[in-house]
Amino acid sequence: MSRRIERGAIKVIELIGISDESFDDAVRQAVTKAADSISGITGVEVQSMNAGVIDGSIVQYRVAVKIAFAVH
Repeated sequence: MSRRIERGAIKVIELIGISDESFDDAVRQAVTKAADSISGITGVEVQSMNAGVIDGSIVQYRVAVKIAFAVH
């Protein structure tokens, strides 16, 4: 559950999460990688999803996301 911000500002960045497992995992990858260098993440919004396909099989899942975090 995200924290509620009463006052101040929120910054939003755009990332692309990548996974060879699933769209859900691609979202988790984006949030996890962002959390390595950003503290106070309050939310994630999935903008779009697409997949790489080779020989009729999905080989990579990609999600474009917006990550929100409080500006201190």
